[in-house]
Amino acid sequence: MAVRLSAAYRLRLREVWRELGIDEAVVGARRLPLHAEAQRLRPVGLGSDGRDRLLVDGAAQAWAALRAAAQAEGLALQLVSAFRSVDFQAALIRNKLAKGRTIDEILTVNAPPGCSEHHTGRAVDVGVPDCPPLEEDFERTPTFAWLQAHAAHYGFYLSYPRDNAEGYLYEPWHWCWRRAGRA
Repeated sequence: MAVRLSAAYRLRLREVWRELGIDEAVVGARRLPLHAEAQRLRPVGLGSDGRDRLLVDGAAQAWAALRAAAQAEGLALQLVSAFRSVDFQAALIRNKLAKGRTIDEILTVNAPPGCSEHHTGRAVDVGVPDCPPLEEDFERTPTFAWLQAHAAHYGFYLSYPRDNAEGYLYEPWHWCWRRAGRA
């Protein structure tokens, strides 16, 4: 589903990239898609940090169904992250830069502002009570195995498997809703 992005939005992204030291050529070379920020969002519960999380309507309904199905099998899905604005994404990167990390290192874990699936309101980062959030160890949990077997039924797909084309590190916790029954 291609979304037309305004010239003003693209200009905003270029300005943010320039400020953060993100080379536009790197974005192009990695073929990172640009994502519009979702405008109509609904609350789907608190994240692991106690803040409200938001998703677009279809993803919110699918997340509720996915979570209920997992719970029925004794698995607790925790919502670590969902919608993130371009400004929030830029703030994440600024914080890491301030801690001395290089932009190249950061971009193996965080998408450049404008390139994050979280902007769409369809992506979730999933955690479980007994595993630190956003860690590769999540792949060894029963919840990850369950998601691999059942998430597609609800329209959620693992976005960044090992050796993904976008060049991100493996993220077993990151799932994006693309509509039930579609890849």
